[in-house]
Amino acid sequence: MTHHPNDPTAVAPAPTTPSPETTGLGRRGFLTLATAGIAASTLSVTIGSLSPAAAATAPAPATGATPSGPAPRKRELRAMWISSVVNIDWPSAAGLSAEQQKAEYLHWLDVAEQYRLNAVFVQVRPTADAFWPSPYEPWSQYLTGTQGKDPGYDPLAFVVEESHKRNIEIHAWYNPYRVSMQADPAQLVPEHPARQHPDWVWAYGGKLYFDPGLPEAQEHIQRAILHSVENYDLDGVHFDDYFYPYAVAGQTIPDAHTYATHGAGFATVEEWRRHNVDTFVQSISQRIKQVKPWVKFGISPFGIWRNASTDPRGSATNGSQSYDMQFADTRKWVTEGWLDYINPQIYWQIGLAVADYAKLVPWWAEVAAQSGTQLFIGEALYKVTSGVFTDPAEMSNHLTFSQQVDAEVGPVLGNVYFSAKHVPADPQGSMSRVLEDHYRHPALVPASPKLPAQPLRTPVLAWAGWRDDGVRVHWTDAGGRRFPATSFAIYRVDGWVKKVDVENPAHLVATQRAEGRILQDYLDETALRGKKYTYVVTALDRLWNESRPSEVRWSV
Repeated sequence: MTHHPNDPTAVAPAPTTPSPETTGLGRRGFLTLATAGIAASTLSVTIGSLSPAAAATAPAPATGATPSGPAPRKRELRAMWISSVVNIDWPSAAGLSAEQQKAEYLHWLDVAEQYRLNAVFVQVRPTADAFWPSPYEPWSQYLTGTQGKDPGYDPLAFVVEESHKRNIEIHAWYNPYRVSMQADPAQLVPEHPARQHPDWVWAYGGKLYFDPGLPEAQEHIQRAILHSVENYDLDGVHFDDYFYPYAVAGQTIPDAHTYATHGAGFATVEEWRRHNVDTFVQSISQRIKQVKPWVKFGISPFGIWRNASTDPRGSATNGSQSYDMQFADTRKWVTEGWLDYINPQIYWQIGLAVADYAKLVPWWAEVAAQSGTQLFIGEALYKVTSGVFTDPAEMSNHLTFSQQVDAEVGPVLGNVYFSAKHVPADPQGSMSRVLEDHYRHPALVPASPKLPAQPLRTPVLAWAGWRDDGVRVHWTDAGGRRFPATSFAIYRVDGWVKKVDVENPAHLVATQRAEGRILQDYLDETALRGKKYTYVVTALDRLWNESRPSEVRWSV
């Protein structure tokens, strides 16, 4: 996932030399059918132009600098994308030592904890390469500066282990078809599959891509991805918006020969291309579940499927369309139930005429509700940094509005921020505002009802005792070796009481990874000396299903 900082109403220019902020500019340039140059500050928010169903139920969007958001949520995904392509986030530069790379990743986990995030989406296959020892593709050049060079450790193993130590979900992020950010196959290492099978790839827009219409290329991509699923304890498999490449003015996708060979039965090349991507998405979804039924599969597409002016099922927008531009029928993937979650990149402000956040979120909520697919919203934090978003409250208002849609239209279960480097940068204080308005307390990741739950036993809470640095809480995992918990949630209320309401998000103090231990303890360093507290603990499986709460214990 790479992002273009230009105004979203601007017509996409021709490609330039890649940089961390301009790679993939077709997407961020945002082709529009409307007149460019509308000032965001002059736009008003109107719900009347929503689809009829959404207009009837959509809440009014939050406005102003001091949103009074809905009550905090016990469960919501709070995540950030950690991008590796052209070293956007991690590693911050190619050629850092293994120890420097590890220290940088631990820093990103520190950031996640500081902002009370509970998941990270880490790019581990940016350009048909690997952040793990893969038998299918070479080591990534973004690790060492040299494609195919061993970085001296296993980055994916480190990422998974360290994320789980902090009970942060790790979704491995892959770019399926992109082979290289340049167009010359000779610059790839000789053992690269694109060199071994030159008929699998074509050049377009100054980059190399696997041909999505070739069954052999599709199979290779799936095997490369599944190798990591089989060998690492991933929580999710994640794709972004790159399928067929974004259109480049004056260029034609060079797949005429493939279409002539494999396109029988399709009236147009566009239908055939969509079929190729559909087949890939459906197949990889099924194969992930065959390997590990509990691993989530999700995609973060461009935020507009189709405009209502093109298709009555589309959104009340006037921008480029993933269905027609990337041949990605994202609505179909959701309604067919091929995805566990959809994470559309709704990278525009509330009130933007051509692509209004306040119209797109309800539209996606309605679509996701049809199949029970979980909906998370991709947030353009980088646009606060670049100045496209001028209101410091824009991000917080997005969350307020999304939570209102969740309550009144259909499920909106969290937000993902692009990209990691913009979170601690806190442009215009926007993430501090999100933390204050929405993330004051930890949150559990939403459970996944469609995926297999694990039997859970209620923990046995032994005692909660004061120590010099806080209250130490001790309990036993009652599931033992047969039904061990993946993690635990610790709840606390003021005073000595007989019952703790674990559905009140303000009572959640922390979650803690079990790490295979039957005897568990947690130090509550936020406890204030001289106060009385009551604690309970619950067990969580790897999909965040929760046991009944333990018996209460008072701080003594």
